[in-house]
This record gives sequence, structure tokens and C-alpha cells, in this order.
Amino acid sequence: MIYFFSDNHYGAYPGRRIYESIPDELRQSIIFTVDHWDILENGEWEKDCELLILHMIGDTCGQPHPGSEAEKAIKKYCSRGGNILLLHGSSAAFWQWQWWRNVVGERWVRPNDPDGVCASYHPRAPYLLKTCKARHPLVSKLIEIELPEDEIYVALEHTAPSLSLMETTINEGTFVQCSETLTPWGGIILNFIPGHDPSVTTHPSIIKNISLFITYLNKSNDLSKD
Repeated sequence: MIYFFSDNHYGAYPGRRIYESIPDELRQSIIFTVDHWDILENGEWEKDCELLILHMIGDTCGQPHPGSEAEKAIKKYCSRGGNILLLHGSSAAFWQWQWWRNVVGERWVRPNDPDGVCASYHPRAPYLLKTCKARHPLVSKLIEIELPEDEIYVALEHTAPSLSLMETTINEGTFVQCSETLTPWGGIILNFIPGHDPSVTTHPSIIKNISLFITYLNKSNDLSKD
């Protein structure tokens, strides 16, 4: 089973838009929630979770930061090598947990960061999302996209070794928009940043890329079969 936890993300509901746009055959395997941490907190999801998808930032959008029971379940899932798909700002999903901040690779830094790191920020502009030169099975399959104006995350903190898969170049510089990081327990964290405004979250090529990520990360699937 795939579990997808999201928040309203300042009223834009991008997680829900993504969930409703992905193909039926993937959606049938997903338990989706928005602004609702009860399942996350009870920890029962961890027992049958094959892939964890997040589009959320704790302690934002009128939602509390998930507590200690959620932390136990997330860490247990990670410690057995579970894979995670982080969408948009979800590298900060559990930003109050030190171990989480250390493993996510390219981290969105909140203004009140516990480690005192300078906050990340996001200029808004149209942009080209392009693949990087990287020896990775996803790169040849990902779709490069000309996107309308959206939040472009910059000044992320590099907290763990990661492989850049997609990037964009804007006036401020060139910035990673998709990366893969291996957790200390052997799981994969795939961080895909585009996805705030509806025109981007529902863009057909964005949905195709996200669907590819889900297939790649879901342990019951094999990318080589495509």
C-alpha cells in the first residue's frame, strides 16, 4: 500500500490536485489524506506501507507538527529501508526532528530553523525544468517541461549526499529541482520540488514525471519492465 500525506499548502491544495490527476491504476493503491494526521500519528500505516509520499510541511497551514508517535512510525519505516517521495516543500515535512533534517539531502529550511541555518526562499517566475547529466535510470525517462510561473525553491541546505536529476536556471542561478538521496538505512528519498500553483501541479508532464517516480520507488514495481 502507498500512503500519501498532504496539507492544504496555504489553500492551494496541491497534494490533492496531484492525487486526483495521477492515473487510476496508481491511485487505487494509495491511501490519501489532507490536513489529517490521525493515520500518521497512530503508526498503523507503517506495517503495510510500500511507499510513503509527502506533500506537507509540519506546523504550517494551520496544522500542528506531527508528534512523537508519528516520529516513531516514520523512523521505523525509514529504518527498514522504506522509500519516500518528497513533493514540493516536503523536505521540511518534519523539520522539528533533528534526524530528519540530517537525512533528506536537499532541505527546505524554515525561517525558525532549529539549527540556525538561514532560511530558504522561492522567487516566482516561468522556468524550464530540464534533466541533468547523470547516470541514473530515471533521467532518460523524465520529461523536460516549460512551466508557467510558480515557486522556485532556492537556497536549500545540502544535508546528505544526493544525485541531481533535474534542475532549472533562472536569474538567480541554477538550482536543483529533483534529486535522489540514500538514507542511512538503504532507502531512497526522491525529492521533486515543482508543485505549488494549480497550473503546475496539474500539468500533464508533471503528473507523468510524478507517476514515473511512484513506479520507480514502489517496491512492488520494476522500472526495467517499462
